Amino acid sequence: MTFKHIQTELKDGVVFITLNRPPLNWLNLEMMGEFNAYLESLMKEKSLKLLVIQATGKAFSVGVEVADHLGEMGPKMIETFHKMFRLMDGLKVPSIGVVSGAALGGGCELALYCDMVLATEKAKFGQPEIQVGVFPPIAALIFPRIVGRKKAMELILTGDTIGAQEALALGLVNRVVPEASLQEELNGLIEKFRKLSGIVLKLTKEAVLVGLNDDMDQGLKAIERIYLDRLMKTDDATEGLKAFLEKRKPTWKDQ
Repeated sequence: MTFKHIQTELKDGVVFITLNRPPLNWLNLEMMGEFNAYLESLMKEKSLKLLVIQATGKAFSVGVEVADHLGEMGPKMIETFHKMFRLMDGLKVPSIGVVSGAALGGGCELALYCDMVLATEKAKFGQPEIQVGVFPPIAALIFPRIVGRKKAMELILTGDTIGAQEALALGLVNRVVPEASLQEELNGLIEKFRKLSGIVLKLTKEAVLVGLNDDMDQGLKAIERIYLDRLMKTDDATEGLKAFLEKRKPTWKDQ
């Protein structure tokens, strides 16, 4: 399959998806649709052992196109964006996010949703959505599970950006490596999975998630209802997004 905004490869049981909308890899509906179409095409592939998500350009991804949040586009954006994560779950294999540069907003969510994250010293992570009048649903779902309630609240409610070393200390990433050795480190990690049984990897991941007693889909559905039915009907959500697109400071009405 050939795509416009992503590069794909399946080699020896390892799936590579490379975000390829440089320099910042904004996630638009077309790009997310390509991501979903490719994952859907792999659902019956029995040889899979690992999913690797990486990027070209100077950023992993700085998020979902802001214009796609507004008006009638909002529900379609949420459906398409969240389908990415549902399909990642449906694929069942372990996943690695490879981050060099900025992973912000939806880009941060995509990277950190992966089971493991390999980051360079230049990587930075953040959920700035609150600053434009919305919140990050996927981060609201997963951050408390990774870093605990209090730090999750701080990161999501302030929209602060953190560096790779702080992300490592918080458990958001697994390894921080120099830019020059990123590919070598990734290759070494991939080889560990290539030596293992695909079905055993899938069942082991399932067991870990069951042990956490998390129903991710039900949690996400509840968050989606708050986002679409309540948040996106406020004046301030519209104002914040429009202000970002118009390159001005928002004027909040608190309603």
